[in-house]
Amino acid sequence: MFLTGFADEAGADLEVQIRATRELGWKYIESRMIGKTMLGTMSDAEFEDAFAKLEAAGIKINCYGSAVANWAKDPRREEDFQKSVDELRTAIPRMRRLGCNLLRGMSFAMVSDADPESPELEAMVFHKVRYLVELCADNGIVYGHENCMNYGGYSHKHTLKLLEKVDHDNLKLIYDTGNPTFNYRRIGTPPYPLQSSWEFYRNVRDHIVYVHIKDGLALPKEGETHAVAEYTYAGDGAGDVRAIVKDLLRTGYDGGFSIEPHLGCVFHDGNAQAGEDGIRYQNYVNYGRRFEKLLTECGWTLPEK
Repeated sequence: MFLTGFADEAGADLEVQIRATRELGWKYIESRMIGKTMLGTMSDAEFEDAFAKLEAAGIKINCYGSAVANWAKDPRREEDFQKSVDELRTAIPRMRRLGCNLLRGMSFAMVSDADPESPELEAMVFHKVRYLVELCADNGIVYGHENCMNYGGYSHKHTLKLLEKVDHDNLKLIYDTGNPTFNYRRIGTPPYPLQSSWEFYRNVRDHIVYVHIKDGLALPKEGETHAVAEYTYAGDGAGDVRAIVKDLLRTGYDGGFSIEPHLGCVFHDGNAQAGEDGIRYQNYVNYGRRFEKLLTECGWTLPEK
């Protein structure tokens, strides 16, 4: 088992991300933004620079936290699908060079102007995700689906249906403890309640290969596809983090825990402004240390640093 995180929440520059990771005594980063770009969108020169800095620091990228099929991409828009294909095709050789075999992907945006369970829309989602998964599989990469503001994030039943219909060994689950706290449970008829992170986890546990640690509290907002979230330290919100971590340890989980604090900056809000650089950096490091403490309280012995 190992610890990692979305180190872009410590700072935009890769040097800052590396410094925060080393301060925590960790060896891995889940790579999302590097400056203003990503592994699958940066230039060749930018990649070579990033690769050299990581090599020099002895820090590895364990997962590419991509924008492939994410919450900003409509499954009905061919241009959105093509953006995902292009990003993936660019990222794959870079991931292989980095020794990274896990991609964070999604299952396209929740739609508000159509029935998300219409056979036509579901067939479109399943077909397009299958294509992306196969592209990963052809290159030895696992497509880790995150339960977020996407088709699979509607409920645990939607995630399980996605797994069943795509039906590919390289499609696995990345479980985010915090996302259910602000997503509605789209089972039955409206009005929908907020999801239970524990219920979602318990139903998909057997397919989880990697865990995002996020937590928060949320209030429903009428007319919105998701509630407004207020993020907290792990264990202080409604994400059932402590119960989930204990259960993972009890059942022999041996994957990674990736912190995604969202305390200093919120990547789902295009208008959000990061706090002062020092506060942003310290938020990330403090979050990591507090999560380590939670892990030890749940029975895990931290490795020597």
